[in-house]
Amino acid sequence: MDKELRELLFRLVNCQGIGNIGILKILSFIIENDYVNLSKNELLQIAEIKKYAPQFLASWERLNQLGEKVKQFQSEHQFLTILDAQFPVLLKEIYNCPAVLFYKGNINLLQEKALAVVGARDASAYGIKVVREFIPPIAAAGWVIVSGLAKGIDSKSHEAAMNNAGKTIGVVGTGLDCCYPRETAVLHRRMAEEQLIISEYPNGTPPRKHHFPMRNRIIAGLARGTCLIEARKNSGSLITAQSALEYGREVFVVPGNIFLPHSEGCHTLLYEGANSVFSPEDILNEMRFFC
Repeated sequence: MDKELRELLFRLVNCQGIGNIGILKILSFIIENDYVNLSKNELLQIAEIKKYAPQFLASWERLNQLGEKVKQFQSEHQFLTILDAQFPVLLKEIYNCPAVLFYKGNINLLQEKALAVVGARDASAYGIKVVREFIPPIAAAGWVIVSGLAKGIDSKSHEAAMNNAGKTIGVVGTGLDCCYPRETAVLHRRMAEEQLIISEYPNGTPPRKHHFPMRNRIIAGLARGTCLIEARKNSGSLITAQSALEYGREVFVVPGNIFLPHSEGCHTLLYEGANSVFSPEDILNEMRFFC
C-alpha cells in the first residue's frame, strides 16, 4: 500500500483543480479505511471538490492516459510524504501541512533545530549588516537557517550561513527545477548541492503569485522560531512571522528606522508584543530552552 499511496499522492499533487487541503482529506480517508483504490468520483467527493470539478476530472483522466510517463516523471523527483518517518515533526503541527515535500540536497537537515530568518527583498544596507552580524553566531550554535531563497534578506541569510560553515534550508514557491528570481540562480544550485532546498510543488511548476504566501507557512512551520529583519507592511515576510505566532513559535523582530517603509511591518509586530532583539545573543538566550 505504501508504494500505491506514494503514487496516488504524486498524481494528486500534479492534478489541477485540487489543493493541498483536498489531498489531506483523501489521505485521511485512506488511512481510516485502509483502502487506496479510489475512483475519480470518490476522490472528487472525499476532497469536496465542487467549483473546480471539471478541471480535476480532466486532469485526472489525462494523467491516467499518460500511464508510464507519469511513473517516469515521478522517478525524476525525490520526495517525502507526511507519512514518512523523515517528515519534519514540527511541520506536521501546522494547519494545512503539505502532504508532499519535494527536495534536493541533504534531507537530514530537516531533523535539526532550525531558525527562520526572513525580511525585505529590497533590503537596506542596515538590514544586510544585521544579517551579517546575526547569522554567524547563530549558525555556530548549531541552528539551521531557514529562509525563502528570495532576493534581499533571504538570500543574504542563506549566504551568511554557508560562508560561516553553517547549515541552511531554502523553501521555494516553484518546482525545484525552476529558479525564481533568476538573480539567485548560483545560490540555488549551490544549496541544492551542499545544503537543502524543498518545495511542495513538482518539477515544471512556474512561479505563481499565490504560491509564495503558501510557501511562507512552510518556512514558519519548519522552525522553532522566526527572526524578522526589515519588512514592509503587508509583506510576505510579515505573513511568515504572523504564521509563526499562530503556530505558537517564538518570533523575534529587529527594530529598524522609523522613517523607512522597510520597518513598518517589524514595528507593527513589536507593537503587538513580539520579542525585540538587538543582538544574536538575545535570540540564542531565548532559544536555548528549545535545544
